[in-house]
Amino acid sequence: MVYLMVPGLAFLYSGLSRRKSALSLIWVVSASNVVVIFQWFLCGYSLGFSPTATNGIIGNLRNIGLMNVLGEPSPGTPLLPDILYSFFQMEFACVTAGILVGGIAERGRVMPAMIFIFIWMTLVYCPLVCWIWNANGWAAKLGVLDFAGGGPVEIASGMGGLAYAWVLGQRKKQELLNFRPHNVSLVALGTSLLWFGWIGFNGGSAFGANLRAIFAVWNSMIAAAFGGIVWCLLDYRVDRRWSMVGLCSGTIAGLVAATPSSGYIQPWASVFVGIISGTLCNFATKLKFMLRVDDALDLFAEHAIGGIIGLLLTSFFASSTVMAMDGVTTATPNRWLEQLAKQFAYVCATSIYTFVLTALIAKTVNSIPGLSLRCAPEAEVLGVDEVEIGEFATDYIETQVLFYYGQNPFRA
Repeated sequence: MVYLMVPGLAFLYSGLSRRKSALSLIWVVSASNVVVIFQWFLCGYSLGFSPTATNGIIGNLRNIGLMNVLGEPSPGTPLLPDILYSFFQMEFACVTAGILVGGIAERGRVMPAMIFIFIWMTLVYCPLVCWIWNANGWAAKLGVLDFAGGGPVEIASGMGGLAYAWVLGQRKKQELLNFRPHNVSLVALGTSLLWFGWIGFNGGSAFGANLRAIFAVWNSMIAAAFGGIVWCLLDYRVDRRWSMVGLCSGTIAGLVAATPSSGYIQPWASVFVGIISGTLCNFATKLKFMLRVDDALDLFAEHAIGGIIGLLLTSFFASSTVMAMDGVTTATPNRWLEQLAKQFAYVCATSIYTFVLTALIAKTVNSIPGLSLRCAPEAEVLGVDEVEIGEFATDYIETQVLFYYGQNPFRA
């Protein structure tokens, strides 16, 4: 179920872009999935979850190549064997990378982005995972509540995407004129696949067919619904039209905010999670103009802000009753003010670490000869599909390109 979020992201990003760069985003999301599978098998799972590492920051290489990852209870939960838990967590890593690579939209080279992703997974994602989901991680020991990845998945991908887009720089001014999604049907399809996968993402984080999983699913659905409704209403207030893209954006914002909170709260609280995330994420889409960062797909507004909202609201709504419904969790949330301080510290640490290190990695890769992250200027005019991929999401684009070069595709 979680794997379906990868093609969901690919279709969502493709639909949100121009026709001439639509396939490049499907390619980069699909290719990042392959890169992460290799990285997770080679060293990623070990760096995130090795139980013998006690520094609280990052794991060791005891489980490199999945060595010693067998049928014993996993380091994350006694409800799953280690080998199954490693596979489930791999899909989380694939989704996180898939979200982040949307930062290349319409101007980034695809192969250097894959090299960046391997390094980023190793130096950014794996430590963030260790902080919160490894029993020896500093955030886990502090008592931070992050059910399914508000930090390592949502804030990491949103802040990472913002940093990557910042290093790439803005698209040319003429490319920003009259910009709009080329295929809203793909946007709706991608959102539907993401929503379905999110049921496995959040519900599966209870690690069994237990009551806590059902609460997580219900909370995810409620937050998504109210997030979509609120976003739509806010857009209607300005445009006096009902936006399908707005409905999809609000739904995703609600799901993002439900990611860290869904396994901790009662369903009524998810109404507030959805309303607040739909509202604040909608307004946050304007921040990229203030920051002058060309975050074309609003990764920061949707994922970073949504993840932060979910983490902070968990402080107010966390319920020990819901937490205990998996049959193994005995921890209880602190008083809301104390818990809020812990959640806030975690948000700050995750956000700063991700942005700074992502920018450093991107600038380093960009400085290597042959690995420039940005396409040549003509690629932005012709489209990344023409220059980087050589194929097109819709075949009539190829016909258009042939005419552009003065060729007649209908000549015998």
